Amino acid sequence: MVTIKEIASAVGVSSATVSRVLNYDPTLSISTRKRQAIIETAEALNYATPRNRSRAAAQAVGVGLKIALVHFLDPAQELADPYYVGVRLGIESRCQALKSEVVKVFLTGNPPEATILEGASGVVAVGHYYGDELEWLRRHSRHLVFADYAPAGDMEDTVLSDVSLAMTRLLEAVHAMGYRRIGFIGWIDAFYGPDNIHSERRCRTYIDWMTRAGLYDPELCMVEPMTPDSGYKLAKAMLSKPNPPKILITCNDNMALGAYRAIHETGLRIPEDIAVASFNDIPVAQFLGPPLSTVKIPAELIGETAVDLLLERLSGREVAKKVVFGTEIVWRGSTPAPAETANKADDIVSAEPVLKIPG
Repeated sequence: MVTIKEIASAVGVSSATVSRVLNYDPTLSISTRKRQAIIETAEALNYATPRNRSRAAAQAVGVGLKIALVHFLDPAQELADPYYVGVRLGIESRCQALKSEVVKVFLTGNPPEATILEGASGVVAVGHYYGDELEWLRRHSRHLVFADYAPAGDMEDTVLSDVSLAMTRLLEAVHAMGYRRIGFIGWIDAFYGPDNIHSERRCRTYIDWMTRAGLYDPELCMVEPMTPDSGYKLAKAMLSKPNPPKILITCNDNMALGAYRAIHETGLRIPEDIAVASFNDIPVAQFLGPPLSTVKIPAELIGETAVDLLLERLSGREVAKKVVFGTEIVWRGSTPAPAETANKADDIVSAEPVLKIPG
């Protein structure tokens, strides 16, 4: 395997210069001709960076492996939530590319035979696991990676998006538009039980942010255990209140679908009477009437990366790694984009005036 020292010798520069060029150090002062010679020599000699060598080794490890995909939803529940379909497809497509076998396990009730996990080289667990289920996974998995979830502690590899940060950015954006009556509907995280029903990360962030802004109204925050009808029922209940919100944020796009139905049945218009924003950006979001504004979370990439983390473990990495992907707010017709907001309604507070400097 070619080394940096060999490239340096071939070009006639120091090893440090070669390293800085190949790592794209912007502070390095070197002629364009010399930089090009280093890059071309590295390519001609098939030089691979340590990171790329590790990646290639991990891919080689994946050939012929058996990987258990453990899902916290049963097939019918998953089919009703396209976001988690995306996570699973990311796992399966990455395994297919690596020529690894995938064994699907649904941990939705009594644990299956532990031999399924023990016979696999590693486990990718999709979704949220607590208590006995979490300990069961840890006890029977040779290597364990969580996709779309990070349990307490730093024992396992995890990959997810920061929905708390995404909620903060969404609230800041709609507040800048002038909205003050901001409602939220979501689900109760089963782990925390009836005494702490607002523990789900998006819900907790909403309450904390609205409280700091002096805008929190408990009447505008409604949650219940997740069912296919949760979005419809909660939106219907919130719209029946004497002073309903002017924008409704839902915990995910499935709940937004139910909220749309409730809003239309009530005779209100989106976004003229009430705006809607959500999370996940499932495929149907762009085809609603009007199209749904939503936070885009890279579901398939989360699944693919979970497999890569597992292969790194199998290749010898010992320290746990947590990968957090960024998110993007996709503005569509259900919420005016920030640059397009025209505060025409009396119930939307005007944004702070902008100081224009003549130029």
